[in-house]
Amino acid sequence: MIKTIAILIGTRPNFIKVTQFKKIAAQKFPQFKITIIHTGQHYDEKMADVFFKQFNLTPDYFLNIAPASPNKQIADILIKLEDLTDKIGKPDVLLVPGDVNSSLAGAIFANKHSIKLGHIEAGLRSFDRSMPEEFNRLLTDELSDIFFVTEPSGQKYLLKEGKQKDDIYYVGNTMIDTMVAFDNDINASTILNDLKINNLPFVLMTMHRPATVDVESEFKKLVTLIKNITQKYKLVFPIHPRTIKNAKQFGLYNVFEENKNLICTEPLDYFAFQKLVKNCVFILTDSGGIQEESTFLQKPCLTLRPNTERPVTVDIGSNTLLPFNLEEIQKHILAIENGTYKKGEVPALWDGKATERILQALANLK
Repeated sequence: MIKTIAILIGTRPNFIKVTQFKKIAAQKFPQFKITIIHTGQHYDEKMADVFFKQFNLTPDYFLNIAPASPNKQIADILIKLEDLTDKIGKPDVLLVPGDVNSSLAGAIFANKHSIKLGHIEAGLRSFDRSMPEEFNRLLTDELSDIFFVTEPSGQKYLLKEGKQKDDIYYVGNTMIDTMVAFDNDINASTILNDLKINNLPFVLMTMHRPATVDVESEFKKLVTLIKNITQKYKLVFPIHPRTIKNAKQFGLYNVFEENKNLICTEPLDYFAFQKLVKNCVFILTDSGGIQEESTFLQKPCLTLRPNTERPVTVDIGSNTLLPFNLEEIQKHILAIENGTYKKGEVPALWDGKATERILQALANLK
């Protein structure tokens, strides 16, 4: 019988996916002891502390992994996880969310220590092997014993890859659980007043992938897109440090500084960012999770990527994949403005209860 469950997280998006486990276990599954281990892969003291405070949930253990190459980080996680479990004992189950380096490290650790491994967001595939995350997903699933999927594509790809049907659980999306649980806190955020955009139409942008911001010709297209958007809207852009660095390197940072309708912010706390998602006219992004959040809120989202590992957001949701083509982007913006853009549907089981389904599945295991 399963009694102890460890959850390994390494990034802020990972943390957002596991905020409800301790709460739901305490309410409905008292037989479980939940331990949250933070590798520190993306540990930023200021932002991490804000997240922990907002969710009223601090990890039980920190591995304090230093910034380094993926190989060094994964190796360090393996060593420090072993040191930790030597002290506190091995869990009956290790859960790893997502597709980051800590997800893969946790999978390798569980395999080498004969610990049952559950993968949250299993089966997602972009089929783009230029993305490190794609290898992390594939390898983590190869090492997993239990697969918790967020959408139909996850089931389809896992079965195609030879995974057993009885080991696959379609549970929904734990990221949505967090949105539902903290809806009142999101609504209470003062970010619209803080940015002086209350009652103003604004667009939300997140752009940070290397294909978008590391190549000068692509960065110049981003600058043109920003100019086009800000002719009509305020544009809120929580800006990634790499984007700032490249803007300066390409001699384009002054364009950001001089644009009065462009509001560049530091990375925002969770409640503030979700308040912006809720209230913007539409979203422009090259990110992953925001495709799901916007679909849940039925908010138009234009994702400037050739592929997505979250196809349900496109197939039935409010997300659209687009090439970084300014004319094509403008066509979809016009559709949003004139009301002909798709409304989208909320995928099945994206109802705030995915965490409970995961724990119920674990409770039913022999």
